[in-house]
Amino acid sequence: MKHAVTPPVATFLLALVAIASVSGCDNDGGDSLLPEVAETQRIEVTNNAITNLEAPIPPQCYTKTEDRFNPCYTCHQRYPSDEERMNRLDDGALQGGYAFSDVGLSNHWSNLFVDRQQWLEQVSDEAILAWIKQDNYRDLPARLKAQDWKGFVPDLNNYANPQQAFDAQGFAMDGSDWVAFNYKPFPGTFWPTNGSTDDVIIRLPKAFRELRGKENRDIYLLNLSLLEMAIKQLDRISIPAMDETVINTDLDGDGMLEEGVRQLQKRDHYLGDAADVALAKQQYPTGTEFMHSVRYVGIDDSDNIVVPPRMKELRYMRKIRQLDPYDVDSRYARERKDKRLGMLPTFINHFDEGMENGMGWMVSGFIEDYDGELRPQTFEENMQCMGCHAAVGTTIDQTFSFARKVTGADGWGYINTRDMQDAPSITETEGEILNYLKRAGGGSEFRENPEMLQRWYHADGSVDVDKVRSADVYTLISPSRERALKLNKAYTHIVRHQSYIRGRDATWLPAENVFEEVDAGEPPLPREHQYYGWDIRLNWSAGSETHSQAAP
Repeated sequence: MKHAVTPPVATFLLALVAIASVSGCDNDGGDSLLPEVAETQRIEVTNNAITNLEAPIPPQCYTKTEDRFNPCYTCHQRYPSDEERMNRLDDGALQGGYAFSDVGLSNHWSNLFVDRQQWLEQVSDEAILAWIKQDNYRDLPARLKAQDWKGFVPDLNNYANPQQAFDAQGFAMDGSDWVAFNYKPFPGTFWPTNGSTDDVIIRLPKAFRELRGKENRDIYLLNLSLLEMAIKQLDRISIPAMDETVINTDLDGDGMLEEGVRQLQKRDHYLGDAADVALAKQQYPTGTEFMHSVRYVGIDDSDNIVVPPRMKELRYMRKIRQLDPYDVDSRYARERKDKRLGMLPTFINHFDEGMENGMGWMVSGFIEDYDGELRPQTFEENMQCMGCHAAVGTTIDQTFSFARKVTGADGWGYINTRDMQDAPSITETEGEILNYLKRAGGGSEFRENPEMLQRWYHADGSVDVDKVRSADVYTLISPSRERALKLNKAYTHIVRHQSYIRGRDATWLPAENVFEEVDAGEPPLPREHQYYGWDIRLNWSAGSETHSQAAP
């Protein structure tokens, strides 16, 4: 995240605030499932003030490390100087360090310290199950158009019900050209056991989907595969069977045109009508879009954890410019300079269209209103997204999920963690989740998930290595039915109070392992508990076996 170091509160940021409508519409009575909250108890939804000028610092950064627990390494990294990466931030020194501005030393995420036990007692199991099964996405496009919305209008039909939205290969069945892919959820907060399920879908520009002016699914899939190679820096990748004679292109580099080709060799340019576009190292082409739905924790009739219809948030990113290498270097240099000078984070606001992250992306999002309908986020709510999508050392082109896609042909399709191996980072040998549990000391950054501690740790606090190794990703990161219900109920307290600017974590007991105020002299983690070189990309060819030589 973009940390400042020492300046006073910067009131000039208020000049950047949008004056956009954020009101939602009533849904079909779903709000009656939840307790009512007086308007005087709700946080005002406004673009006319900012309460937290360091909103890009996420709550997880206030975790007490106690000189040994390190969940920070998955965001903040230091790589070898000769590593061919687009991301040159080199922010590994932030692991276990609290290099905050004067403003940032105060933890503004007060929702972490709210006791919601009485709220949970007021929401029945039947009510919360009915709530999460409601579709609050379907009416969003029409409501946005009715208020003359100038920004992105979601255009995927049936998104609330993925089995109706995507085919087996992940392609949207409504012709909108969105494509779903299967990826491993990012460690910690994005595990269902910590409060949310999610999915991510991608769409490339028109030229990348066409051959001689006509839609061509093979060309689209090949260009998506070439992009995956560019992000992951691969020389070859598996693809569904392709007929090289139809597109008159030698895909596998064997010098012949054949049917049933299942390998794609690295190329300098994309294919089809995008043949004049060169692949850029670890960058998406201009016009690339992502949608990311963050949802409640669904529970089916067999108590399996699933992705439910109701969305907590719908996030959107659009690549507005591809950066030249010198521009990339200068922007990261400026980021480092801003930190040294103690500048508070600033971002260019485009009102309905979103907020520029300073690295070539426009970012916007929608979130539940009091009645559970999705509404545009306020300026301050959008600022929270910048903590992860502007400047952290681990991302690739400021994104997370696509680099974590199951590599090649097997990774096209809606997210499914069942039977998914705990693939290690490409720079390590032990399973990624296993290493995280060892290093973070718990199943989340806050170490306050008792179910994860009970399931995967011994009484002495050490990880049950054999048990973790024998489980698939679904089993490792999914909560019990009881915990899922509590997580969902706790989050509705935030919805009803519209208190997102105070935090979005679905907790019901006040956090104990989190600072409310940080002492500027708090020492960083000792070197033996810092982990450099971890990579967001995964080694899917490692098999289910893991090895013992990885750092603990």
